[in-house]
Amino acid sequence: MGRQVLVTGGTGYIGSHTVVELQAVGFDVVIIDDLSNSSADVVDKIEKISGIRPAFEVFNLLDSVKLEAFFEKYSKIEAIIHFAAFKAVGESVAKPLAYYRNNLVSLMNILDCMSKYKVPNLVFSSSCTVYGQPDQLPVTENTPKKDAESPYGNTKAISEEVLRDVVKVTPDIKVIALRYFNPIGAHPSALIGELPSGIPNNLVPFITQTAAGIRKQLSIFGDDYNTPDGSCVRDYINVVDLAKAHVVAINRLLNNSNADRYEFFNVGTGTGASVLEVVKTFEEATGVKVNYKIVARRPGDIEKIYADTTIANTVLGWKAETSLHDTLLSAWNWEKKIRNIE
Repeated sequence: MGRQVLVTGGTGYIGSHTVVELQAVGFDVVIIDDLSNSSADVVDKIEKISGIRPAFEVFNLLDSVKLEAFFEKYSKIEAIIHFAAFKAVGESVAKPLAYYRNNLVSLMNILDCMSKYKVPNLVFSSSCTVYGQPDQLPVTENTPKKDAESPYGNTKAISEEVLRDVVKVTPDIKVIALRYFNPIGAHPSALIGELPSGIPNNLVPFITQTAAGIRKQLSIFGDDYNTPDGSCVRDYINVVDLAKAHVVAINRLLNNSNADRYEFFNVGTGTGASVLEVVKTFEEATGVKVNYKIVARRPGDIEKIYADTTIANTVLGWKAETSLHDTLLSAWNWEKKIRNIE
């Protein structure tokens, strides 16, 4: 067996794709997930893709007793990728306390166990939301962080500060925070992809569900932003490319003793695409029309953001490779498969 890595939130969207990529290069993966926004059959699908069934434990990371029992049981874990968190911007505005409690306490419980059970390496799932609405684009790692536009974004900013402070006084812990931009798409097998519970909060599943007839109409929040077509601009990254960035980060923690003990990297494509551009590219890639209407702006949304990925490209040796066209086609293939659409 290869070196053992814990993936929290490993049956979730980004987590499941990362487990597949970790197993593909020989890591022995253990998953913790409470299945609050995913389902247990994802583990079967991971096994179908990779030929390997990861170990899987179901509980919430807020339960420190269960977490300690977990680390007693799995004593060979050398690194952790921490995805498990609530992640809907709009919901976080409505339920701030739930987001602060879940996202911050779970991280603190993980850090307590890392110290107690001598697990030295952590890759943290951060977000470009830590930059707020930046004054200059593209965003580099040196772009000043601003007040977050949502409680969700603030939990990521606070988590990074917690990690930085812990690393300062804990010489045996190293952390890499990956600040993702907007992950979209699905595995080429169409066996795993983004399947939100209830009404999607993210753009691409809403596009694919509208194209599939599950949603009557896609709402585009605002067409009066200062962007080329008036709709918000984001940096949309293929989820498999993003998963591979986590594998690179884990290898850096395990094998590069010269790296700083706390590092952070932008993980995006380096190119912005507007909401309307994504809809148009989806229609071109699939030949399917999307019924949409322009509605009022949504609270918590920033106008435009995209990454400068130079540091991730040079220091990590990682680069996003999949086009927006191919990524949106993969999302549609996944939607068709789960809905049994020919």
